[in-house]
Amino acid sequence: MTGLAQDAANRVREKVKGPVKVGMVLGSGLGALADEVEDAERFPYQKLPGFPVSSVSSHASELVVGTLNGVKVAILAGRAHYYESGDATVMKQPLATLKALGCEQFLLTNAAGSLRDDVAPGELMLIDDHINWSGRSPLIGIETDDRFVGLTEAYDSQMRSDLTRAAASAGVTLKSGVYAWFSGPNFETPAEIRAARILGADAVGMSTVPEVILARWMGIRVAAISTITNYGAGMTGSELSHEETKQVGPIGAQKLIKVIKAYLQDMAS
Repeated sequence: MTGLAQDAANRVREKVKGPVKVGMVLGSGLGALADEVEDAERFPYQKLPGFPVSSVSSHASELVVGTLNGVKVAILAGRAHYYESGDATVMKQPLATLKALGCEQFLLTNAAGSLRDDVAPGELMLIDDHINWSGRSPLIGIETDDRFVGLTEAYDSQMRSDLTRAAASAGVTLKSGVYAWFSGPNFETPAEIRAARILGADAVGMSTVPEVILARWMGIRVAAISTITNYGAGMTGSELSHEETKQVGPIGAQKLIKVIKAYLQDMAS
């Protein structure tokens, strides 16, 4: 545990007592979930040591700690991305802070582009594996042997099973697939999308994978869900834009909020 993460956790504990069970990272369009937290304490990233502030217009920058559906949660409302600074470790301190607060598992969310005709914009995809297209790792530079992290089951099977069950109980269709991480910030080319489909990717995005690697390095169970905001480049003939992500994101986000709340309710019961 880094000193900065411990310092940040101590600042949170001045207002929040007791351990937190679940840590979350909210992607584009999911800010409404943080607004539903009961007895919420809010900590702007600027006031927490080691926390980055996102420059993306659709991402807030605050840690929200409280209770959601009977479970103590710590929500990172907004993330910083590799493409903002070229630093794959940019979310290391926030995630380490969640661990210091007692989180036993991380639930990550993102906005992504679909590579499958049967997973349309506005739908959800549970990530069951990933392809690190960028080739970057947040563990580069660590000098101890714990940097050699196994990722055979990067996405926890029990969490995935519980999320699938929660989606069914909430009446939400939750498909599953492989997520490919492209560094961004530019969108992919049609040729890159064709190549990713050949390699077995079902969705593409610009986040999450470094966080999953960090979580597994920290020994934390992790699961991730994408809200699909568009089809990949070349699949429809239309140009991609971040504005489209911001417009379509909230549609899938409302479904994802239902799934997460059902998941936490099952955990609390």
